[in-house]
Amino acid sequence: MAMPRNRRTTSLRDSDSRLGESDKIDGAGSWDAIEWTKIDQPVSRPVPHGLSDFLYEAEEVIGEGYGVLVNTDEAGTLFVTNFRLLFLSEGSRDIIALGTIPLATIEKFSKIVTKQQSGPRQSDKIPSRRLLQIVGKDMRIIIFAFRPRTKQRRAVFEALLRCARPPRLWDLYTFSSGPSRFSNTSPRVRLVNEYIRLLGMESHTPSVTSIEDGSFTLSNDWWRISDINANYDMCPTYPSSLLLPKSIRDEDVLQACKFRARCRLPTISWCDARTGAVLARSSQPLVGLMMNMRSNADENLVGALCTQLSGGKTGRRKLYIADARPRKNALANGAMGGGSESSSNYFQSEIVFFGIDNIHAMRESLVRLRDYLDTHGTKSSDGMSSFLRNGGWTWGGGNLSSMSASVSTLGDSGWLIHIQNVLAGSAWIAARVAIESASVLVHCSDGWDRTTQLVALASLLLDPYYRTIKGFQALVEKDWLAFGHPFSDRAGMGSLSGSGSELPRQSSSTNFPSSPMRQTTGSFSSQSPASTQTQTQTSNNYSPIFLQWVDCVSQLLRMYPFAFEFSSVFLVDFLDCMLSCRFGNFLCNNEKEREQFGVSEACGCMWMYLDDLRASGGNSHVHYNLFYDPSKHNGPLLPPAAALAPTLWPQFHLRWACPSEAQAGEVEAQCRNMVEKISELQKAKDVAERKAREAIASMEAVKAEIRNEKQVSSSAMNLARKANRENDMIKRAIQSLGCRIHVSGNDDCTIDIETNVADIPQRITSSSMRETGGSEEKTDMPISVTITADNNNDVSENPILRVCESLCPQRTREGGCKWPDAGCAQLESQFVGLRANYDAFDRLSIYDSYFQPK
Repeated sequence: MAMPRNRRTTSLRDSDSRLGESDKIDGAGSWDAIEWTKIDQPVSRPVPHGLSDFLYEAEEVIGEGYGVLVNTDEAGTLFVTNFRLLFLSEGSRDIIALGTIPLATIEKFSKIVTKQQSGPRQSDKIPSRRLLQIVGKDMRIIIFAFRPRTKQRRAVFEALLRCARPPRLWDLYTFSSGPSRFSNTSPRVRLVNEYIRLLGMESHTPSVTSIEDGSFTLSNDWWRISDINANYDMCPTYPSSLLLPKSIRDEDVLQACKFRARCRLPTISWCDARTGAVLARSSQPLVGLMMNMRSNADENLVGALCTQLSGGKTGRRKLYIADARPRKNALANGAMGGGSESSSNYFQSEIVFFGIDNIHAMRESLVRLRDYLDTHGTKSSDGMSSFLRNGGWTWGGGNLSSMSASVSTLGDSGWLIHIQNVLAGSAWIAARVAIESASVLVHCSDGWDRTTQLVALASLLLDPYYRTIKGFQALVEKDWLAFGHPFSDRAGMGSLSGSGSELPRQSSSTNFPSSPMRQTTGSFSSQSPASTQTQTQTSNNYSPIFLQWVDCVSQLLRMYPFAFEFSSVFLVDFLDCMLSCRFGNFLCNNEKEREQFGVSEACGCMWMYLDDLRASGGNSHVHYNLFYDPSKHNGPLLPPAAALAPTLWPQFHLRWACPSEAQAGEVEAQCRNMVEKISELQKAKDVAERKAREAIASMEAVKAEIRNEKQVSSSAMNLARKANRENDMIKRAIQSLGCRIHVSGNDDCTIDIETNVADIPQRITSSSMRETGGSEEKTDMPISVTITADNNNDVSENPILRVCESLCPQRTREGGCKWPDAGCAQLESQFVGLRANYDAFDRLSIYDSYFQPK
């Protein structure tokens, strides 16, 4: 389980002292420092205030004790809460992940007493050591050491007894924490939505009410969604909605279910909407000891799985009946009424046995693998690293034979062989569907262990959607949860008894794993009956079936790194959430039990929690596979047999025993760092490009302004040239009248016109007159006329026009004008009386008749 994100590493530094000086270990917590001072009575210790920063919502401390984590030689305090065993280091004031484990993840725990080997005279002087061994379902074995006669171990042990296996379902931590913000939609709705996707009818969106009350049905050309099990009356371990052949009536379905163990009749788990090929699942048929029992309804139902071939091919597709068991086991089940089908009784069928061992073999195999990892790991629970044994410089015994023996021990566990068998069987099934377009019916004995492994893994190989995070959720909910894999029994979470609210307690003895190398440091005493821990995990129903399947998924992820959206870290966190029982998704044994006790409404949803984790990190979150490229594998994955050689899953199997070697994803971590740097550089590049675009836009705006200014300047120059041209023509016109003109350069636009006084009518008074010596007989008289804007167009009221009439020799006595196209009466011109058609004027001769006196 991931630690709380808001924790502080100095939470206990300023807290109240928990133990007196006599309670603490001298030194740095080394193994040699476990010769502790005798204390008759335990010290009463309040829970430190800083601990609240490490606790989840609704998590409460039940008990505590001071000890040493033998695996790492680290001293600290153990807190037993209603959710986990939490180990806080005395040195770092932080949580130690190896020593912190959810209570539901504990497979078993026991008290152990050891004595150091010594000479015969010293045997009475060396006190025995009080140890507490914790064996986890997540491949860890940890040991805590306590002071003798301090009752520290007893406090922790009794708290574990009270909390590790609560007597009632409601006492589990997940019910105390409630749904919080990790609530989600109904599992029934999600299952029907997945069926609709498989049918290729995503456009149909039924209402939640119609799905939950079982009144919703939908079908395509071959298959239909049936509500025949809406109330779980037909099969209590099957989901409320089933995908069945369209040609089979509900009455025939009810008859067919009686021929299968636990009424788990053949039903479709996955179908190809294009070809009509299906993956179906069921339990074993009840053929009896003589293998001669038959059921027409069952044979018709199985035969309906073989639809007509598509793509213009004639005939019906072939049916493979894949029995996950060894053949001898299938025959042995006949003594109990079970067995396997006969190909002669089922249309165009072939029976195949996969030889996968049962749940008991898987349980023993995992125990051997866990002991091997603990014995040969660097964080061994006996306090000695395999690299430091036998003098501190040799490896595992110091010779080649010891190294070979350790590898042989790994092979003897059989775990990798079991993984390979499941992978090979799933790949064979996927190949039959993808290559031959055949239909495959898979079953074992009850159809909820090996059957689920094969069907779910084959679906993962066939359908790229299941290789996404959202699709992986749909796959787990459909094939594992909805179809009734008994998680409470298989994962050791306790089964519902009688009233459905009690969790049984079953006893099992636990012994410290024996190893020749462990005897080098001390001898372990056997357990007395009084100190034997009561647990459920070694009952006949406990088996790591789901863990084994996730291990198979990790092997496919290793083989096809571009095909999966999720990473190996996601699978580890997913398994941790399942084993911890922090959420309600995997409680109980089937969908009916979860609905009966309202688990979905009362508990948080693991999928929402994982979604929230990913949302906090965005696309760079560790749950996402950096190498995912859906275009590379957008169809089925069909691994050849040579590629199905599995290896240990480092991120899960080695993370506690060999934490440094477990970082097999170091390359991925480096790539992730590079991706983050590239992302930062990309962001910087985007910022620079945005600024560049802004600068270019500003430059374009300046260019546009310059172009506008240039256009205005050009227009002004054109106007100036036109004005100069007009001025030149005005001068020529006036000069043609016998006058001399001078235009001043000031802003008043003053025009001086010199002409003969005798030619000016006496009734006009000039605006200014230059007199020399007061004599009026001067021949030249300068006249200054200042033109101002005047909107008055009335000629009789405008003195300027009167002056114009007096000065202009082209005026006729009748009031007309000899000038061509004259416009003297208009004030648009700067000099009234001389606005005219200058082109026409240029064509006139100054000696024309216009200028001759009449």
